Amino acid sequence: MNSIYDPGCRRCARLAAFLDSVRRDEPSYFCKPVAPFGDAKASLLIVGLAPGMHGANRTGRPFTGDFAGILLYQTLYKFGLSNSPVSVSADDHLVLVRARITNSVKCLPPQNKPLPVEIKECNRYLQAELAQSPEVRVILALGAIAHHAVLRAQGLRSGEYRFAHGAEHALSGGRVLLDSYHCSRYNTQTRRLTTPMFEAVIERAVALLDAPAQAATHR
Repeated sequence: MNSIYDPGCRRCARLAAFLDSVRRDEPSYFCKPVAPFGDAKASLLIVGLAPGMHGANRTGRPFTGDFAGILLYQTLYKFGLSNSPVSVSADDHLVLVRARITNSVKCLPPQNKPLPVEIKECNRYLQAELAQSPEVRVILALGAIAHHAVLRAQGLRSGEYRFAHGAEHALSGGRVLLDSYHCSRYNTQTRRLTTPMFEAVIERAVALLDAPAQAATHR
């Protein structure tokens, strides 16, 4: 079975070359594929898009050191899924409880836009992560790309599961795919995604974790 993470992966030539160029300009940056972070036995798996230039690509931890992580980590803390409302660095003693964070694409893409072929190539790691995480009951997709990456990893047709903020989709094995707009700077500053909207999604995720498996819905 494939590993959920390969720190030396260079399968995508464009991404590998871009990381090399960023490393030359910013030698202190992590500039490698970013590993999943959180509880190894998590029941909630949060799937983002890709590392940010000055966030995870700098720190080596998903959603750490950039704007998108502010709302995510403060909300996880509010609902008892972490021991701190902020994520500053990979060695700041932050601990996630029942939750783990990963990305659809593990490497920093130019302009934060991975190509379809790169999303497809990197999907092997998400597929392995889901296969090796039987405890995961709720998968929270942050954005449409993450939504479709989860479906691909599960061998499902995207057309049968429409992305929408707050949508819930019953998957096999009692799992639920829960959708949210990405907590990016653009989405929050344009108020496409507000704090109450995001908190409601995390609150629903926690409720699903605590509900009987057969309570999963498809809507």
